[in-house]
Order: sequence, then structure tokens, then C-alpha cells
Amino acid sequence: MLHALRALPRTVWLVGLISLLNDSASELLYPLLPLYLTSVLLAGPRALGLIEGIAEATASLLKLFSGIFMDRTRRARPWMLVGYGLAGVGRPLVAFIHSWPWLLAIRFSDRVGKGLRTSPRDTLLAQSVPAQQRGLAFGLHRAMDNAGAVIGPLMAAALLAWQVPLRQIFLWAAIPGALCILLTFALREPALPRPKARPFDWRFAELPATFRRYLLVVALFTLGNSSNLFLLLRARELGVPAAQLPLLWAAVSGIAMLFSAPLSGLSDRIGRIHVLRAGYLAYAIFYFLLGQVTHASWLLYGLFGFYGLFLAATEGVEKALVADLAPPERAGMAFGWFNLVAGAMLLPASLLFGLLYQAVSPTVAFLSSAACATGAMLLTLWVGSPRVRRATIEYHPLHVPAQPSPAEAPPSHR
Repeated sequence: MLHALRALPRTVWLVGLISLLNDSASELLYPLLPLYLTSVLLAGPRALGLIEGIAEATASLLKLFSGIFMDRTRRARPWMLVGYGLAGVGRPLVAFIHSWPWLLAIRFSDRVGKGLRTSPRDTLLAQSVPAQQRGLAFGLHRAMDNAGAVIGPLMAAALLAWQVPLRQIFLWAAIPGALCILLTFALREPALPRPKARPFDWRFAELPATFRRYLLVVALFTLGNSSNLFLLLRARELGVPAAQLPLLWAAVSGIAMLFSAPLSGLSDRIGRIHVLRAGYLAYAIFYFLLGQVTHASWLLYGLFGFYGLFLAATEGVEKALVADLAPPERAGMAFGWFNLVAGAMLLPASLLFGLLYQAVSPTVAFLSSAACATGAMLLTLWVGSPRVRRATIEYHPLHVPAQPSPAEAPPSHR
């Protein structure tokens, strides 16, 4: 495993480091938002669902368009600079707001940045390695991203322990955000041939049938995958002290960090679908049991650790599967559609979960999410396991050979 990780190109490691810094800034704030929303801005679960749903749904539409333009320009760095720049500027502004609509506006701006950078970044990662290393590359990226999700909450916990006011803690997010933007300038993109000029085309029907079936699975699963902020809200209601919430989320991210590369790399050998099914099953078990817990105990903390395994088994594998199923010349468009579907479903998912949570009961809300995950796991049988083409030449970050034409592509790319 260590030898395989060292063999990954510089681009993969640098993109991972950028994500680590960005997530450090994001996760410094993320575990504190439910506390800030309820204690300072005086809003409840419905407002939380509306904020997260609208923010993520907006980002998902931009992920499609940025992915399409990535296919046309073959340039990822400009999109990443703008995307990380918006996030870096917006996060510290949370310290100056006094009502939840302003929080919605800032989260909206942050997610616009995410929408502009995500598909080009994912496409850049897919183009920087051969097919048999995709799982490991995306797994390493998710591991470093989750490392940032450990650093951020630990910083938040330390600042809370020093009795730093919430508003001042948000200002600290400016430091890793600025470093993230500086490192993006150091990215060197692969030398790719210019694409043939063609009309702007984003039609879903232009993508392979297997890929479209996969997106239906993603849509069903995401319908039950509401904002993670609800998990922290649930933990707080069950009796976890406010000061421990960042530590609890740091533990989740730490487990995901440790297991992302091994589990995603495992998908290179046994197939993406098998690992993905296991991840969806873990999610269903986690949500089912969390709906039954009545107080903070060792079981609650163990469940959150189990949730980290779900993240490790799915985050990198889902994106590696996109690259496996999509034609190389439409990789940006495919990542755009994947991110669009996953993001757009977060709006109804968060609104539905927030409504069930507040109007019916938390137990019913968590059971509904478990049911969606179980259905998605069963629906993967319809997708099948794609064959991954083995590269016959060496890849490195400054040269990616021209991809085969559609006529020469393997059956799984048609």
C-alpha cells in the first residue's frame, strides 16, 4: 500500500493537500453551526434543513456547468482558484451575522465556490492516473480531505476550551483558507490535447446507459442522506456536551482518513460495486440504530465511529466509478451530472429529514434514511460491475497520453 501511494503523481498529492487545508477551514466551523444556529441565531431544525438544502442544491447545478466547461477548455486550475477563493472569503463572515438568513447567504456563497471547483478537480484527478489507480487516487484525496476534517474540529475544540467566543472562532477559518488558495497556484495540469470544437452539450442521454443507471442509485441513496449537521444535532440532544461535538466529529473524520485509501484501493482489485454495497449497508445500519438510541453512551460513540467506515467505503469509490463508466472525452460532464444529482437530491433530503425530525420524531426521520440506503444497495444489482481498462503505459503529472476514440474504448465506456 505504501509503495502504491508513493507511486501516485505529484498532482494527486497536491490536490489532496489543498483539500486538507480547505477542509480544515470548513470543519473548524461545521460542528459549531448547529450550536451557533440554535443558541445565537435562535433557529431550529427546519431552518437548518432549508439552509443546507438550498446551499447544496445550488452548488450541484454549478458542478454540472463547470464540468462541461472543463471538457471544453481542459483547464481545472482557474475553476479551483475561484471556487476556493469564494469559500476562503465567505467563511469568516459568519462572525458578523445576526440572523439565520445571513447564514443562508454565506453558506450559499460557500457552496457556489464548491460547485465551481468540484467537477474540474475530480476530472483532474481522474486524468492524472491510469484506470487501475483511480480508486487509490480518489481514496488518498478523501483521506487527506478527512485529515482536514480532523484538524478543523480539534482546532474548534481547543478554542472552545480556551473560552474563545464563537464569533471569534469563525475568524480563524481565514488562515487555512488563504493557504489553500496559495497552493492552488502551484498546481501543474496534465498536458492534454485540445478537444474538437462542438456545440455546448449537457444532455443526460449522451452518457452511457450504465452510467445513467448508476446515477439513479446515487439519487435514491442521497434522498436519505441529509446534512451531517443533523447527526451533530441528534448527538447534542442525546446529551453529548457542546464542547465534545467537535471531538466527536473529528473522530469520525479520523476513521474515514485512516480507511479511505485502503478501502478505495480495495475497489481497484475486487470491483467498485462490491465496496459501494458494503458502504451503503453500513449507512443503513448506522441510521437505523441512531434512531433507536435514547441517551449518550458508549453505543452512540461507537456508532459515530462506524459512520466513519461508511464514509471511507463510499466517498472515493463513488467518484472512481464515475471515471470508470464515463467516456474519457466527457469525463467533466459525467462528474458534473454525478455531482448535480447528488447535490440536487440534498435539498429534498434535508427538507424531508428536518420536517420528519421536528413534526413527527427523530426515530422516524432516521428510519426513512435507512430505508433509502437499503433500497440503493439493492438497486446496485441493476448497475453491474464495470470492467476497468488496464493502462499499458506509464502516467505522470505532466503528460497524459491521448485517450482512445469512442470506437476504441472498452465496452464499459460505451
